[in-house]
Amino acid sequence: MKITAIRLDRMRLPLDPPFNAAWDPVPRTWFDATLVTVETDEGVTGYGSGDTMDGFEAYEHLFLGRDPLAIVNHVKTLETVNFHAGRYWPLEAALWDIFGKVTGRPVAGLFGGATDRLPAYASFGELKPPAERAEAALAAKEAGFRAMKIRISRDRLAQGVETVRATREAVGPDIAIMVDLNQSWRMSGDIDPALDLASVRRVAAELAELDVLWLEEPLPQYDVAGVRTVRAQTGIRVAGGEMVRTMPELLHLLECDALDVYQPDVVLSVGMLRARTIAELAFVKHRWFTPHTWSNGLGVLANLHVVAGVGGGPYVEFPYDPPGWTPQRRDFFLARPIEVDSEGYLAVPGVPGLGAEIDHDAVRRWRIT
Repeated sequence: MKITAIRLDRMRLPLDPPFNAAWDPVPRTWFDATLVTVETDEGVTGYGSGDTMDGFEAYEHLFLGRDPLAIVNHVKTLETVNFHAGRYWPLEAALWDIFGKVTGRPVAGLFGGATDRLPAYASFGELKPPAERAEAALAAKEAGFRAMKIRISRDRLAQGVETVRATREAVGPDIAIMVDLNQSWRMSGDIDPALDLASVRRVAAELAELDVLWLEEPLPQYDVAGVRTVRAQTGIRVAGGEMVRTMPELLHLLECDALDVYQPDVVLSVGMLRARTIAELAFVKHRWFTPHTWSNGLGVLANLHVVAGVGGGPYVEFPYDPPGWTPQRRDFFLARPIEVDSEGYLAVPGVPGLGAEIDHDAVRRWRIT
């Protein structure tokens, strides 16, 4: 079997009303997605998505004509390309999709098949006032979620803590609450300074009193000593690693025992094969593996297959913050959006490959290149 074509469909969905993402300086009025389609000479097609794949065309010759099932070699190639250009891990996801279809197995089975479903946590994306966030949390609880993550801004810490407090009072003690500070990576143009250790230590102590399950990226990723100080002095779990670019960086964090929760996104960070290795090493240290999943439904599925395959958790991230962010918006080019069930679980599709069905009419409608 040989790869005969790699097609990139770049799409843009207008958003009305806009999505006020916590990490964007202005409201988002559109959502961009790139669908990677890998075709083979035997008629098996694989799909992946996540990164924008900008500039990939200059490197596609490194994959054309090669065996799509030789994934280790493709991963090594992607790592060399990653040094010079972008994060092209959606290609690996498409190759695993092919591998699953050829073998007749869901990709999670190829990664170990530890479980066929995982409880999802509602990952809220907007900054909302305390009362409004508490109301949204109650709605998420009604929808079946038993865990949820709240983003707070580093320049509005007091309001952020009050938002967590209001949410805890609203949903009660049986719902797990996580908090994300988004300190270790920055969106383009974000040149504001990170929080200092004293500020982080203070807010972490307040959140620990509210029984927060973990605090995500409270300090820049390289500040291992600071993160370990926060953990030691407050007792709160610390999560991170969603956008770490290389395996050596993640291995360094593991060797230093810097985190309690490792979160490399398989379509944005180090890919599916390498993320599995990180998961196994995290388990040896009795740490959690719960990937970041903020891309689209195909990205969610790629992460789900890895974490379900190795038996990670205790939850899987599920982007969810209606009306601004819904499965229908996120998965606009899929025939059916990826949803949780009434008990708040995300199930591994019981079909070969990743299990996504593409809405090709939607791809044509929203394609920009």
